[in-house]
Amino acid sequence: MPNKSAAEARVDEALQILEAIGFPLSLKTPEMQRRLARILLGVCKLTPKAAWSATAVWEGAGSWCPRSREIIPFVNKHYGEDIKDSSYDDVRRKNLDFLVASGLVLRSPGRPNAATNDSTRGYAVNPAAADLFRLFGAATWKKAQKTFCEAHPRLDDKLLRKRELKKMPVILPEGVSIDLIDGSHNQIQKAIIEEFLPRFVPGAQVLYLGDASQKTVFIKEGRLKELNFFELSHDRLPDLVAYDPKRNWVFLIEAVHSSNPVSHLRHYQLEQLAAKCTAGIVFVSAFQDRKTFAKWVGEISWETEVWLVESPDHMIHFNGDKFLGPHQKRGQ
Repeated sequence: MPNKSAAEARVDEALQILEAIGFPLSLKTPEMQRRLARILLGVCKLTPKAAWSATAVWEGAGSWCPRSREIIPFVNKHYGEDIKDSSYDDVRRKNLDFLVASGLVLRSPGRPNAATNDSTRGYAVNPAAADLFRLFGAATWKKAQKTFCEAHPRLDDKLLRKRELKKMPVILPEGVSIDLIDGSHNQIQKAIIEEFLPRFVPGAQVLYLGDASQKTVFIKEGRLKELNFFELSHDRLPDLVAYDPKRNWVFLIEAVHSSNPVSHLRHYQLEQLAAKCTAGIVFVSAFQDRKTFAKWVGEISWETEVWLVESPDHMIHFNGDKFLGPHQKRGQ
């Protein structure tokens, strides 16, 4: 493979800087990412072979502060772009506005109150980002990166709505503590583990636990395989799998907040997934309260169980021939 041109190598470096400060590059295609980097280099007034230390930064009147119309010919000439002169508004909306939001670039620093459609409004490198550019490749660049990031929140956090979600601790039967994201669905799962299992399956072992936002939170693959359980990578896992070693029963439990009780179809799907399991299978739908259960009662499959968080000492049996326990597998 031939060596990259100086222009493409410089674009790669600009992308490294953008990534290092948390710029949301994933919002753009690879082609658009490279155009964005070239536009940034145009604002920096940096040609492919110039040193990063030569980056033009806003230092007051007379500083390099090009309009989008002036950035276009710069990147066309030095970085092989073919942007039409009439695309200046596209360059502003798709590139410059993002760079301004990141804190790297200032919009019309000499006339900050200029109207959006003011044709004289230019763009310049923020002095706060001077070291981020001018020290790139130097031993002290990491310090410059840290200084900039401490003063400017990551743009990907702002645009992608990243958030620190509240967690709630859940204590498994064996005393292990795990965290689930706090939410209605996971509150039911917490109650299943801490209220249902001790009452109806004393000595139970939790073998699998999913989460409303991340499918697998806890899993004991070895124990599941010993029971000849279903394919562990399957995307139709129930919310929780528990094992009763005393009775050799496996409990497949769905926590129902807004969807997915053990309906006739779900019952059949779970039976197929657990067809080779060596233990008896018990199917359970868990609801927060009677009101929620009432919405789904018409869909609950026979030969399954229902448990309500609000009435933890009681079970509702859709069985016909017996109370809590596994039924003969279909076809046997």
